[in-house]
Amino acid sequence: MLDALNALVAPAAMERLTLLINHVLASEPAAIARMQPHAGRCIGLHLQHWPSVLPAPPTLAFSVTRAGLLEWCAEGAPPQPNLHVTIDAANPALLGLRWLSGQAPAMDIQGDAAFAADVHWLADNLRWDVAADLERLFGPGVAHQLARAGGAFDAALRRLVQAGGDLASRLQPDAPGGRRP
Repeated sequence: MLDALNALVAPAAMERLTLLINHVLASEPAAIARMQPHAGRCIGLHLQHWPSVLPAPPTLAFSVTRAGLLEWCAEGAPPQPNLHVTIDAANPALLGLRWLSGQAPAMDIQGDAAFAADVHWLADNLRWDVAADLERLFGPGVAHQLARAGGAFDAALRRLVQAGGDLASRLQPDAPGGRRP
């Protein structure tokens, strides 16, 4: 049953994620300029060590369009990736928290050097300007208040991630000062 639910939800989630990525890309002309020369190429994203208790993620392959945006290669027959990006996803919750707090995940990128350099630049430099989007939707006054609340939430998330990392390092069997389970 979980697999059937995943088959229904995953494609819709990937389409929304692709829209969000393209929104962030489109907001930065330098990002578009870096991606346009790679039109027609494919990025394959591999989530290494994904927990087996969770449903398998959908195919994570994106092709670069002529406009410099990304198009999700849906399940079926994605093109052969020109670039392989591997992210350690042993702890998806921590990975998500770090992403939400603005930390780029550690990545291993294999493939064409110029394409890899541009994708690495995107990961290091692109951030979603939520405040600007809120201002377009609600006006400057409400957007300012929402951005302040979001900043407080972001600070709390960063402290939570730091505390979780500290706790995890103390529980490591071979960590200095750590305990054995």
